[in-house]
Amino acid sequence: MNKTEELLEKANSLPQQPGCYLMKDKNGRVIYVGKAKKLKSRVTTYFNKSAKGYKTGYMVSHVVHFDFIITRSDAESFVLENNLIKEHSPKYNIRLRDDKSYPYLQVNWNEPFPRLEYIRRPKKGKGKELYGPYPPGSNISMIMRVLTKSFALRDCSLSEFKTRKTPCLLHQMRQCSAPCVGLRSKEEYETDLQNALNFFQGPIKAKRTLNRLQEKMLEYAEGEEFEMAAIIRDHIQLLDDFLQKSYDQKVESIQSEKNIDIWSYWNGDEEVDISLYMIRSGLLLGQKNFNFVKGELIEELKDEILQKIVQYYSDPEEINPDIVVMDFEEEEIKDVSIALNTYGEMKVLGQSKKFLPLIEMCRKHAEESQRIRIANADSVYMGLHKLKDLLSMKERPRILECYDVAIWQGSSPTASQIVFEEGKPNKKKYRYYHLETRPEGNNDFAMMREVITRRLDNGDLPDVLVVDGGVAQVNTVMAVLKELSVELCVVGIAKSRELSGDFRATEIDRSEERLIIPGRANPYILSKCPPLFKIIVSMRDEAHRFSRKLHHKAESKRVLATWLDDVKGLGKETKKKILTSLSMTKSELKAYTVNDLMNYFGIKNPQAKALWTHLHEDSDLDVD
Repeated sequence: MNKTEELLEKANSLPQQPGCYLMKDKNGRVIYVGKAKKLKSRVTTYFNKSAKGYKTGYMVSHVVHFDFIITRSDAESFVLENNLIKEHSPKYNIRLRDDKSYPYLQVNWNEPFPRLEYIRRPKKGKGKELYGPYPPGSNISMIMRVLTKSFALRDCSLSEFKTRKTPCLLHQMRQCSAPCVGLRSKEEYETDLQNALNFFQGPIKAKRTLNRLQEKMLEYAEGEEFEMAAIIRDHIQLLDDFLQKSYDQKVESIQSEKNIDIWSYWNGDEEVDISLYMIRSGLLLGQKNFNFVKGELIEELKDEILQKIVQYYSDPEEINPDIVVMDFEEEEIKDVSIALNTYGEMKVLGQSKKFLPLIEMCRKHAEESQRIRIANADSVYMGLHKLKDLLSMKERPRILECYDVAIWQGSSPTASQIVFEEGKPNKKKYRYYHLETRPEGNNDFAMMREVITRRLDNGDLPDVLVVDGGVAQVNTVMAVLKELSVELCVVGIAKSRELSGDFRATEIDRSEERLIIPGRANPYILSKCPPLFKIIVSMRDEAHRFSRKLHHKAESKRVLATWLDDVKGLGKETKKKILTSLSMTKSELKAYTVNDLMNYFGIKNPQAKALWTHLHEDSDLDVD
């Protein structure tokens, strides 16, 4: 009996109950997680002789064992499947990845005289009120600044607010009412704040905000403060333009101040696009778009999409809406509705007549997003398939890792590990490496060797290693892999400077991004495949940014530590706090006042004075 027959026999012994199954490879690693209403019926299809798609067949060829977990209902299996996918990150499960972080407006009522805060990764908590998310291009940061100035709201940090003794420059410019020094009562300030917040609470309340600003403009004009009146007039125009762009006739028919998410999809020839429309307090703020390759589906299309929606709302960083509307029949989403409410109280609806115009608009957006992306050859899957062909791989690479080494004058060597999944960054898997400082100083090959060796010790390897460098760097990595008996695809990215004829270099000097491929005589010019160019160059640039960030931080701490120990009056914890926050040189710190140092490092006045005194010990300046 071969392995497939053994697995089929085990599958035939499974119960006909709902649950989840975990497919494992020879190393015991989970490579696929699925769910089923009837475990036996579903799992046996993987190992019997029925026709299978290429992706399913390839996945099954790597399965040597599987586990299963019984659930009480299909709804419960949705939640369990999602949790298992998050825990194991199986190679063959399709994961929706959005490389953007979307901004929110936050009001923290726990603070005295709360302000309008622009925040990208909000943390839920008592007393925190959130509006959003707002997609890129919405100009929400500009709108917040306009409202803060128009209603003279606090715009400073909490530490600065608590330590200020006199009004700041913004108060003199009539852009802050100076509640920090008692020039505005709590009741008056909260009235102003509520007038600003009305703008984000639906079209009707937004009009109240504009009406109040109209009143302020007239008050300034009657008092012959024409410059202030003109400023408020311009603010009104900006806010009104934002409302006009954000408000849609299809949204108007809803007449709701609730937060609503609309989901639909487009099933194309080769790819599937999923669109999400976000409606907040009656405003259509924008959309998110996700896509994947049809040929890589293992589950039925609708089941896959519904699972991705469950996955989306299980993210703790997402602020769940009041209503979720999906482009499915009510019967199809019954179990999903139960599953979603394990992540927060949400009303889940199908293709109801009330939301049909919005569903159709969302579906059209998914169709157009796919058409434009394919027409412009901007699909990450086209790029990854090209990489598959270049490396003669059996399947499309899903996970790519890129490395970069940073060193400055032989000190503080560091390296970064950048991870892209399905052509997009997965920042949760980024890693820093503090490398050994070598007597000879800058030794790129030795440092790259150290990075790769340490990375291989961690297991769970990617499909392709991308090295920032040419043939020599690629050969270094290949040598390490050979020593450790690890088979892994490696490519390098480098620039080529070419000279032609008798022209001088300054006249014909040009550079091209090229892909160094082991065993290939000539590098591949990346500009020939724009999608692959975008992925590989983005990885290299991201690796540079990330490694330089750590290097500068490590070098700053090393340099600072040489003199920080000489500052009298600083305890161990205070020094640690300063080191954690530092991002500038000693000379740059000299420009800071004692109050600035207190606010910047979050330290008390005596420690700030001690630091300031040390910085200026060679000058005749007095502590302010």
